[in-house]
Amino acid sequence: MPLVPENLRYTKEHEWISELSSTKFRVGITDYAQSALGDIVYIQLPKSGTEVKANSVCGEVESTKSVSEIYAPISGKVVAVNNNLDSNPETINSDPYGEGWMVEIEISATKLEETLLSPQEYQKLTA
Repeated sequence: MPLVPENLRYTKEHEWISELSSTKFRVGITDYAQSALGDIVYIQLPKSGTEVKANSVCGEVESTKSVSEIYAPISGKVVAVNNNLDSNPETINSDPYGEGWMVEIEISATKLEETLLSPQEYQKLTA
């Protein structure tokens, strides 16, 4: 059964989101997603400063099995990118919720869109 940390929120497209501050959030793909993809060999992420829109494509993950799009779980500006993944994309396989994080997004709104799933809702989706 895939790992679903209780302190995160999730999307139906298998991204996770972690609150760093009231306006800054860290994003990555879930354990379920990395497991389904298989060995990740390449990742394309948005550049720092890029404006992203919730539920729109903001990057790509390539594995030995397929290529999958990454969707922004929230709208805002990319303020940090995990450049370590350029040379070590397999980190997403070994540590999807830690060192395998992808981007940090700063929102301009004062509250998060409530389209995100709770850990329990995400577990039901992937069961």
